[in-house]
Formats: sequence, structure tokens, C-alpha cells
Amino acid sequence: MTSRTTQTVVHFSSPFRLPGFDRAQPAGEYRVDYDEELIDGVSRLAWRRIGAFIHLPAIAAQSSTLQMMPIHPSDLETALEKDHKPS
Repeated sequence: MTSRTTQTVVHFSSPFRLPGFDRAQPAGEYRVDYDEELIDGVSRLAWRRIGAFIHLPAIAAQSSTLQMMPIHPSDLETALEKDHKPS
């Protein structure tokens, strides 16, 4: 099966929390990797998301420790929507 990883950067204006995290993460930009696999049998190329990972800490943060944490894409979308809602 053919697979690929795509990357994006998301921005949080306020501290945020995702399920499975022991504490809130600070506002900032975070790199997110999406693992996808090619869907066989379709007439054109189509990819199915099979995993997502967020890189901690934020891109601009100075830290000696870097982590890549698995996340559920819908949890990330919910947190981003909450962050971007006007107060």
C-alpha cells in the first residue's frame, strides 16, 4: 500500500488543550503531520488519513526536548475552531 506524510502549520492565539495531553499547551504555531494511505480501486487518486501527529513545543519555543504526539484530527479541528471564535 502506498502511503505519504503531509505537513501543515496550525496557529493557536490562546493556550489550548487536546485529549490525552496532561496540560494545556501555550499559544503559538505548531507543526502537524498527517499520515495518509492511497485508496485502491478509485478512478482517480484519493488519500485516506490514517494518523495525525502534533510536534511539541510550538515552533518558536526554545526547548531542549521535542515530542511528536499522536492526536485525532477532529480534536485538533475542534480546538482550532474554539480558538478562532470571537470572544
